Amino acid sequence: MIDPAIRLRRAIHSNDALLARRILASHPSLLHNPDLSLSGNANSNLHLAATLGHLAICRLLIDLNHEAGTPALNDDHQTALMLAAAAGHTEIVHALSEADPAAILRQDVRGRDAIMEASLHGHDTAVQILLTYAPGGAADALARADLEGNTALHFASSNGHLLVLRTLLAAGADAGRKNVWSWTAEAYSATVQAEVYLRALVAEVERRKLARRADEVAVAAAAAAGKKGAAVRLVGKDVGD
Repeated sequence: MIDPAIRLRRAIHSNDALLARRILASHPSLLHNPDLSLSGNANSNLHLAATLGHLAICRLLIDLNHEAGTPALNDDHQTALMLAAAAGHTEIVHALSEADPAAILRQDVRGRDAIMEASLHGHDTAVQILLTYAPGGAADALARADLEGNTALHFASSNGHLLVLRTLLAAGADAGRKNVWSWTAEAYSATVQAEVYLRALVAEVERRKLARRADEVAVAAAAAAGKKGAAVRLVGKDVGD
């Protein structure tokens, strides 16, 4: 008889949610089932399913409260969401973000979070989903850095992911932010094309900020002028006759 823990992992590899459900019904203690083999990195069932991109298994494990209380962590303190984000499995990223938005900001032993992982590997749709669900808003999430001071923008730039660069800057990433080595994201550009593109994006963002400020000043001036005009008393030319 094959060990139930191994049978469960095989069911996950096969994306057989029905079989996985039956095994877990008979062996509820295997809900997390960390892989303690030399190469397993203590990945739980959800880590494995998220890495493989098996949405049905992930939904099953979420429904069975796999992540109740706190997300499962492997030996590198990575969540299943980090692994899904790194692999670009957008449907799983969406499901996990929706189930537990707080997991988006969790950091592993290197200080990286799911947004950094998606940015590092160039998965723009996953980045957008994570920023949408990030607690505290996208700008706050993008201000976070790993242990070396690298932000999501550093990771996207250093790997030449142009779409991700545009998404991050539009969401409020700080292009002037330096890591512990005093390098900006632009300095880490993987290619000349990425460097030129990032510089153009930064200039575009600055132009929009200036235009927005000018509009705000104009609106405020118009409002002030309107109030001043409303206080003027209009009189006829015969007053005082």
